[in-house]
Amino acid sequence: MRVEVVAVGTELLLGQIVDSNSAWIGEQLALHGLDSYFQTKVGDNLGRIVEVIELALSRSDAVICTGGLGPTQDDLTREAIAVVMGVPLEESEEAAERIIAMFGGRGRRMPMNNLRQAMKPVGAEFIAQQPGTAPGLVCPLRRPDRESGEPVDKVIYAVPGVPWEMQEMVSGTVLGDLQRRAGITSVISSRTLRTWGESESGLAEVLASRMDELDRLSSSGDAAATIAFLASGVEGLKVRLTAKADTAHDVTEILRAEEEVVRGILGGVVFGVDDDTMESVVLALLRERGLSLGAAESLTGGMVGSRICDVAGASDVFRGSVVSYASDVKHDVLGVAEGPVVTEDAARAMALGARRVLGADVGIAATGVAGPDAQEGRRPGTVCLAIAIGAAGSGAAGEEPDLVESVEVALPGRRRQVRELSVISLLALLRRHLLAPPGP
Repeated sequence: MRVEVVAVGTELLLGQIVDSNSAWIGEQLALHGLDSYFQTKVGDNLGRIVEVIELALSRSDAVICTGGLGPTQDDLTREAIAVVMGVPLEESEEAAERIIAMFGGRGRRMPMNNLRQAMKPVGAEFIAQQPGTAPGLVCPLRRPDRESGEPVDKVIYAVPGVPWEMQEMVSGTVLGDLQRRAGITSVISSRTLRTWGESESGLAEVLASRMDELDRLSSSGDAAATIAFLASGVEGLKVRLTAKADTAHDVTEILRAEEEVVRGILGGVVFGVDDDTMESVVLALLRERGLSLGAAESLTGGMVGSRICDVAGASDVFRGSVVSYASDVKHDVLGVAEGPVVTEDAARAMALGARRVLGADVGIAATGVAGPDAQEGRRPGTVCLAIAIGAAGSGAAGEEPDLVESVEVALPGRRRQVRELSVISLLALLRRHLLAPPGP
């Protein structure tokens, strides 16, 4: 089955919003065994939306429209689909009551134009999931087949442009409906290994022989996973393992076995799986060891603490962060010696100061030059990182740490990227030491 994605919104064409929805939908289609050859963006113009949907239907079996389901006059996806279907719009009393109830439950007055969202083309059905005020649509219709010209069943789905609302509808209804229409009975699943510290070309080189072996197994008819790479910027690189089998149990076993093989090849560069982040993995390691964590941040300006606090349950490990952006705060609060502050000595003193001030077992610190200008004669991208690790309870007791280590790195990119890379580099340094076997 060929599925096409149409993203609606003038803001997408102007670059005011990045079209992440189409990328996510395309990934999900591939993972569910559905072909997708085209993705299109179109502005908020009724004629052009109709034209794009008609073109999509001429070469695909299903179309997923994302965006244009809001309550304002430039939200035209419903109207465009009705034109394509050759039917009028009708109001659903049930949908209207649900929208009214949503506003009432939030204690807000509902503007009357929100009732536009209760309109649907005659013959269409609303998607059961409705996390926001915009209902999604399933719109079946018959169109001539691309090759034979005979009438065939096709379908248009309409989902909101708000990413989390779109994802809930696509995951909850659209993908399953598409697989049913396509007659797909096998199970396709994937597992993503999160890596840090290796380039995409480096990963590909290391895994080349394994990928060749998987191709050979697949060609001979044996069940085998596939390996793909996905660069994720400052989050590192993802190695996605995908498998197809008759049952969920079989798929799980294929992925489990392949993950074991790939981890054996890649070693410590794999830090997590699927939704793991470097900070969630580090927090889990600290929790297992009964250690508390404190941070001292200069160029990162609170980014370390922010990322850690994004992880649910971080409060049982994370004591806090001292944002020592100014040099005198480093000196007066953290005990950094007078002199240059973009040095490994300063970073070590900051990590020790974080332990002392915050009463934490583990202190981490980052100081450096984010740019665009040099500082203390150091080039932009020069960053000094440090960790100080003690035993559980040692921070509160004021005991000296067992290990203090620092490193200087040269990070690429502009100011924001340097700061973001500093955060994950610091957390990766801590992870490596938490995993290291104890010394003699």
